[in-house]
Amino acid sequence: MLVVLAVLGVMVSIVLPQFSKMRENQVLKSGVQDILSSLDKARSQTLASLNSSEYGVYFEADKIIIFKGIDFSTRDTAKDETINIITPATISSVTLNLVSDVDGEMYFNRLSGSPSKTGTITVSTTNYSKYITIYATGVASVD
Repeated sequence: MLVVLAVLGVMVSIVLPQFSKMRENQVLKSGVQDILSSLDKARSQTLASLNSSEYGVYFEADKIIIFKGIDFSTRDTAKDETINIITPATISSVTLNLVSDVDGEMYFNRLSGSPSKTGTITVSTTNYSKYITIYATGVASVD
């Protein structure tokens, strides 16, 4: 009986950390997908001229805010849509137009769908990182 318990203990100590890393990787993928979806939604709403306006995305360490207009600070907060990033994933870096910051904002131009800023967003967990690149065409991809 002691041998069986010892074997089970060894198996649990090997398998449990792997499940933790799998969960962390899934949370990271979910965060990346939330960001890509938010960028796509803001761009689609802009190209559709929803409410005859541009739409933008504001990045914080733990959330993304889709806002109406071209300036986050003067926006109508009633029109905001907030998407929270699930911990342990965070937006660790936003580098738009070569300016690095944790917080960042950008919007899409109404006629072309091109972004006001291009750059890279880094999404990280303790063990993993993913990089989202926003191109001049308005398309975003994951590296």
